[in-house]
Amino acid sequence: MNISGNVALITGGGSGLGLATARRLVKAGGKVMLVDLDTSHGAHAAEELGDQALFVAADATSPEQMTGALDAAETLGPLRMAVTCAGILRAFRMVSQTRATTQLADFRRVVEVNLIGTFNVVQLAAERIAAQQPVDGERGVVVTTASVAAFDGQIGQAAYAASKAGVAGMTLPVARDLAENLIRVVSIAPGLFETPMLVGLPDKARAALGAQVPHPARLGHPDEYAALVEHIVANSMLNGDTIRLDGAIRMAPR
Repeated sequence: MNISGNVALITGGGSGLGLATARRLVKAGGKVMLVDLDTSHGAHAAEELGDQALFVAADATSPEQMTGALDAAETLGPLRMAVTCAGILRAFRMVSQTRATTQLADFRRVVEVNLIGTFNVVQLAAERIAAQQPVDGERGVVVTTASVAAFDGQIGQAAYAASKAGVAGMTLPVARDLAENLIRVVSIAPGLFETPMLVGLPDKARAALGAQVPHPARLGHPDEYAALVEHIVANSMLNGDTIRLDGAIRMAPR
């Protein structure tokens, strides 16, 4: 599918993988609706991208707020792309004597944001994309973000791994469901990337994490994720799969 002249809604668009994706799609001639929390840098990011971008503060788990974001996205032009990058990470051990809250509360919150939020965005965006006229045999593309934790979850990652496994697991059935609407669905499972989740770590810690990657032995760059999104949009045979983007890492237990 051609990116130029078409609109992408990007959740988590204020920073990290989402912002890198927005920059690349704008460079390719697309327009972007950045969606993030009101505490994010989304407004500044949209200003940086110029007339090809708008920002709406919205929670990916809210049908009402996401409907408003999609309404705003359609003012830019035909909505044919949705990229879900919004997510959170909370680590906890299964047995702990020091926690002030229950593990169940954290588990529920991570699944709510990462999995249910993704489903909410995909379902609402697909309704809008399905209303577009087909171009070269397709109406649009949805890209979701899983994680290598879906397959190699570490100690403390029960909630995060479960939520991302859910994202990966729904990719094929949703792609099959939306095939009749000429909409493709692909998930990316990033490994260790330079995102806000890791940027705050000390340099020594980040270097140690990067050294765990077989090749290249470093953290991934957000633009490498964005490049894959761009290729997925352009390559009409990519559909219904989860693509690991991880430098061949297989995460150790801890």
